[in-house]
Amino acid sequence: MKLHFKIPQGLKKHVADELLKSKETYKRGELQTSWRHLERAHILGQAYPIEHTQTHWQMLLFAFRIKNTKEILGQIPRLLVGGVKSFVGEIPLGNSGGANVPPLKPMEIPADLLLILNRFK
Repeated sequence: MKLHFKIPQGLKKHVADELLKSKETYKRGELQTSWRHLERAHILGQAYPIEHTQTHWQMLLFAFRIKNTKEILGQIPRLLVGGVKSFVGEIPLGNSGGANVPPLKPMEIPADLLLILNRFK
């Protein structure tokens, strides 16, 4: 079992970039694009407790902003448990983190994100 404490600095930058893009596109009213950037941030940071939790927090805030009850209710347990799962290395790779997918379902990682993740193994 591999314990994950700290995200590599280069990977952290990619997660931060996706979160920033999410905020920027949200401000422009591009809600689907904004959410997609949150999903991408989740995929990149889900192996690390702080980034994983941070992304679920941003997803929860997004859900409140758009008044999506299903997403709010789906994000609360993910927010509470996601970081712990990351810490002990038990995450479903590629999972996009939204309430529209089962929380333990592995998913295909987009090719561009896979290239980034492979650089930081």
